[in-house]
Amino acid sequence: MAKGGSLLSEPAVRKLAETYDRTPAQVVLRWHLQRGTIVIPKSVTPSRIAENLDVFGFTLTEADLTALSSLDRDERTGPDPNTFNVA
Repeated sequence: MAKGGSLLSEPAVRKLAETYDRTPAQVVLRWHLQRGTIVIPKSVTPSRIAENLDVFGFTLTEADLTALSSLDRDERTGPDPNTFNVA
């Protein structure tokens, strides 16, 4: 999610958030979970921590998953796991 970066403002993400009556962050977290990605959300705000945990009461459709996957810009916010810590 890149620390709540511009992804949360993407029209496709916001539209799905409205559709499912969820926040954009919940939609992105759910997308990661349905793809089998390990997600470690961070927050110190109790309401956001609760929100991050509340992603199991809805399921994105295949069309939703595809739409969100199409937002990939091939950018990284951290080290490349294929080359990280390689001697």
